[in-house]
Amino acid sequence: MIKILLVGGQTLCRAGLRALLQTSIDFEVIEEEASGHEAIRVAKKLNPDVILMDTAKVDAKAIEATRQIHAAQPDIRIIVLSARASRQHLYEALQAGAVGFVSKESAATELLTAIHAVMTVGTFLSPSVAHLVLDRYFHRTQADPEAADLEVLSKREREVLQLIADGNSSAAIAKAMHISSRTVDAHRHNLMKKLDIHSIAGLTKFAIRHGLSSI
Repeated sequence: MIKILLVGGQTLCRAGLRALLQTSIDFEVIEEEASGHEAIRVAKKLNPDVILMDTAKVDAKAIEATRQIHAAQPDIRIIVLSARASRQHLYEALQAGAVGFVSKESAATELLTAIHAVMTVGTFLSPSVAHLVLDRYFHRTQADPEAADLEVLSKREREVLQLIADGNSSAAIAKAMHISSRTVDAHRHNLMKKLDIHSIAGLTKFAIRHGLSSI
């Protein structure tokens, strides 16, 4: 049984979503909240498998709630529901930690497919918006083949990469970022794995090429 938290949108819309989800024996709606702020608290308390985040009301607050929930509970799959299919809105949702994006213009069955997809393969994008991600990927890789590598790094990993390239030790990075040296080592390991670069010198060169180092 997949536990689902409904967030945002009008009361009537949430009722419609609940009714749709109850048509499947695989889903259980455990709670619904009108605001992203309340969703952060409820997510900590109930630890749902999936959050359906309706961004229709106040996009900025919904995206910030997505960011905070993902940071605190990265195992929760967040699917953004939106009437807007703009490139910027999609990128903001994905960067905040959403793993799914469903257009409200889609058929109801697409939402059910999206929930199953994020629980199995990890991600889902409505076909109507998927081309926005592909367009950006091909545009960036044609302009700069290494740009695709940079895209896979988290904000935290980029910060560590910059500090490494600036010549800081693990202890110095840990102090500057208020994390443990072990966490710094884990970030460095992930950087090398994601970028397929296996030396500090290589990481430094990569950072310099992409303007991440102040050297």
